[in-house]
Amino acid sequence: MSLYVAQRNGRAATAEELAPLAFAGYAHFTAMQVRDGRVRGLDLHLDRLRSASVELFGRALPDDRVRSFLRSALAAGPGDVSLIATVFSGEFTAGAGAEPDVLVRTGPPADGPAGPLTLAISEHERFLPQVKQVGEAAKTYLLRQAVDAGADDAAFVDRRGRFSEATIWNLAFWDGTAVVWPEAAMLRGITMGIVGRQLDRLGVPQRVREVTPADLPDLAGAVVMNSWTPGVAVGRIGSVPLPDAPSFVELLHRAYREEPLTAP
Repeated sequence: MSLYVAQRNGRAATAEELAPLAFAGYAHFTAMQVRDGRVRGLDLHLDRLRSASVELFGRALPDDRVRSFLRSALAAGPGDVSLIATVFSGEFTAGAGAEPDVLVRTGPPADGPAGPLTLAISEHERFLPQVKQVGEAAKTYLLRQAVDAGADDAAFVDRRGRFSEATIWNLAFWDGTAVVWPEAAMLRGITMGIVGRQLDRLGVPQRVREVTPADLPDLAGAVVMNSWTPGVAVGRIGSVPLPDAPSFVELLHRAYREEPLTAP
């Protein structure tokens, strides 16, 4: 029997319940790494689910109900898992006004790739970038194009030529003295939020500014981050090599470790 679960609203999801989701693209989610039954940035995950539910469905479930669904899934398996909580409409329509449902899935824990990664540059702007949406075929298509061209992944620039994010990652840069977050429309990742507030606690300078491909030669390092990891080094973006920056990567990991783990 599998140690991992798929639960709809706190109980085991049936095949009949899951089948329509294979054809539904109107939903949002959050992903997290759980260690010993606890997670970093739980408040940020709940904020994400709440605000995205209001955006997509016009209403949101109370945080305590969402937490109860997380607890139910975690109680059914090991202490260390990857967890995805997806919010969707049980009627599979955008405007029916039905209370949203929550599908919680667990799987093996993950730590992300070792790096350094090479990123191709693709012009792409996500629809509703502030919402972590399911599907988004464009991201997978651009990832495949990047891999076919010999890169590991793709970084996105908007129509103004500014870096925003990567396919499933946020971008962060190092200018030698401060962490630089790109200024553009993007999904603000949970790990990005965790690292940012802990860097504030540590007194590390942070800047938000436009970063373009022309700025890359002047930077001292770059990483990608997501729910797997607070930092994987990036060795090249487009045709521009980036310096090794192990101290920058360690700084981000240190900031992430400073965030307390919380049980749902």
